[in-house]
Amino acid sequence: MMQPLSTTPVENILDPLARLKALNAIGIALSAEKNGTRLLERILKEAKRITFADGGTLYTRNENNGLDFEILLNNSLKVQKGGTSGDPITFPPLPMYNEHGEPNLHTVAVCAALRGQTINIADAYSNPDFDFSGTRAFDQKTGYRSKSFLTVPMKNNEDEVIGVLQLINAINPISKDIQEFSQFDQELVESLASQAAVAMVNQQLIEEQRKLFESFIQLIASAIDNKSPYTGGHCRRVPELTMMLADAVANTETGTLKHFQMTEEDRYELYVAGWLHDCGKVTTPEYVVDKATKLQTIFDRIHLIDARFEVLKRDAEIKLLRDHIANQTTDISQLDKKLDEQKQQLNQEKTFIQQCNIGGEFMDDAHKNRVRQIAEHHWINPDGQTQPLLTEEEIYNLMISRGTLTTEERQVINNHIVATISMLEQLPYPKHLRRVPEFAGGHHERMDGKGYPKGLTREQMSIQARIMGIADIFEALTAGDRPYKKAMPLSKALTILGNMKLDNHIDPDLFDIFMHNKIYMQYAEKFLPPEQIDTIDLNKIPGYVPQPEHSLTK
Repeated sequence: MMQPLSTTPVENILDPLARLKALNAIGIALSAEKNGTRLLERILKEAKRITFADGGTLYTRNENNGLDFEILLNNSLKVQKGGTSGDPITFPPLPMYNEHGEPNLHTVAVCAALRGQTINIADAYSNPDFDFSGTRAFDQKTGYRSKSFLTVPMKNNEDEVIGVLQLINAINPISKDIQEFSQFDQELVESLASQAAVAMVNQQLIEEQRKLFESFIQLIASAIDNKSPYTGGHCRRVPELTMMLADAVANTETGTLKHFQMTEEDRYELYVAGWLHDCGKVTTPEYVVDKATKLQTIFDRIHLIDARFEVLKRDAEIKLLRDHIANQTTDISQLDKKLDEQKQQLNQEKTFIQQCNIGGEFMDDAHKNRVRQIAEHHWINPDGQTQPLLTEEEIYNLMISRGTLTTEERQVINNHIVATISMLEQLPYPKHLRRVPEFAGGHHERMDGKGYPKGLTREQMSIQARIMGIADIFEALTAGDRPYKKAMPLSKALTILGNMKLDNHIDPDLFDIFMHNKIYMQYAEKFLPPEQIDTIDLNKIPGYVPQPEHSLTK
């Protein structure tokens, strides 16, 4: 750790070698700083430290050719604004050009930026080249005396000015008098500014790459959500819920998960995995994703079957009329009665098929047998061919036991996770994102090893993957935009989730944290409509265990 110059013995405090060593240490420290705000703050603080400046300001150049105030420090006035201080700087940016497009060379910081040259002023009050009226007004208001100024532009590798470092009032460390910044001071700060500019550019590049990467993964997620109107928002909500639960786990001090911790990089890695957890759905056909009824493909084929029933009713009427013509002794009223009975039966069968098409929790054998009986009706198609009322493929779909998907279609749906893992494993991740495929690819696994695609058990999965599994399930349970179900009340979703804990489907410890920290309510208040948030009796939630009174969070 660098030794502050203020604690260095007086006989060595102005030693050039000691200050050069300090500059070298500063350069190393700046290259290691990962936070942009802290980086800017450290640049100014270190520049003040090695020159014994009383105050200073760091500006960055904005896209509108202005200099933004980033950090403002002054020891004598005990002022610290911007940066990590929590006290924002409200001064407007310094314009580099006036309304006529002329350079604003009367402001010292702007002049240094425009010319790309250091400006070293011994006494601002006696300097005729720059407008220091604002400085004098500040001094008059505060009782301060702004005297020596050292203003250094910071340039990137393309020789473009990206910021300005301005120091005020060099203090003699022995006499404590204000003095001008020496040539050695200037060279030190110019060297520091050069190193600082490199660090800033690196930070900007990293941040820009990060923003591009995040925008790209969110673009993919949006494309998946937009691919189906029934899953819109799923890829955006799952990462939010994932991070809610992950943060709660990281703050837990008791139980088997008390040692789980996350750095900022760990959180980012999990967040990225949350956004990409369903990227494989780009390969899933829309007619499967959007299959709202059993007979739906590109459109719902129930309407074709409805039309066939109408043909059967028409044919029945035609047959009766022909019989009446052939046998005039038949009472027309009896024919009408018989026709009404046949139409009534056909209407009942049509209604039954329509109800079967909707899908539901369970279809028993009696209903399946009735589908086959109805299928034995025959109708004459437009080509004059006699065919069964229902094709074998239609019968197969109508006899789906649960939901609206056939076994083959469910496999197509399930295959999205295989595609997700395959896609994600092909990406060249930096070190801090290498676990993204494992986190994202495990959200359909079960704790008992009966999940897919790899049949992993709880012990074979990371905590992050288990967290994402709960987030994905709970989002799906509470979603109100699915074609195959209505939005269920919050209490019902928790009941189903609790049963999944008892069935060893989800991680029991994570479920407990989910319940004890009321993650479900945090999520509901942010994403669910008020009418879906009903009264919850925790004693009726399967698998719910009250939190011990001694349980604490970190």
